[in-house]
Amino acid sequence: MRNLTEEHRLSVRAAYQCTSLSRAAWYKPVTDLRERDQTVIGALFELAESKQGLGFWKLFRRLRRQGQGWNHNRVYRVYCRLCLNQRRRAKRRLPQSDPWPLFVPAQPNQVSSADFMSGGLYSGLRFRTFNLLDDFNREALAIAKDMSLSSRRLVPRVRAAKGRAWAAAHPENRK
Repeated sequence: MRNLTEEHRLSVRAAYQCTSLSRAAWYKPVTDLRERDQTVIGALFELAESKQGLGFWKLFRRLRRQGQGWNHNRVYRVYCRLCLNQRRRAKRRLPQSDPWPLFVPAQPNQVSSADFMSGGLYSGLRFRTFNLLDDFNREALAIAKDMSLSSRRLVPRVRAAKGRAWAAAHPENRK
């Protein structure tokens, strides 16, 4: 550009128009990024040495808390150029364990299962059911249904159902 402006006596505007470049390059001096980012590099290295396991965003937030107003894009560019970026750790998996075999009852009323279920009507109303099942023959000992089930209403029903089931299983104890 200096050649066009000095030897050919073109204005800065005409010289940049001939080359289809932006005139901002004439007025803004070229600076080395390493020189410009020296303060960012120093601050990042200092934090990375003291806090070794932290990723970019945690380091960036710490810089902000220290009062540095640098843009995150600039800090990230420097962070990557310094090779501080770390791979994401894989999720630690628990070792697979052998599940306990389920207890299979030999006769009715030895083992019961309780379960809550919910459903909705076409009108949008929701309801819940409480199911008490015998695990031997999968018979429903009690089913309680309502819009909201409280323990005050469930406990007497469960006790009555267990009592009926026990009485059915032990006919010799009836009076």
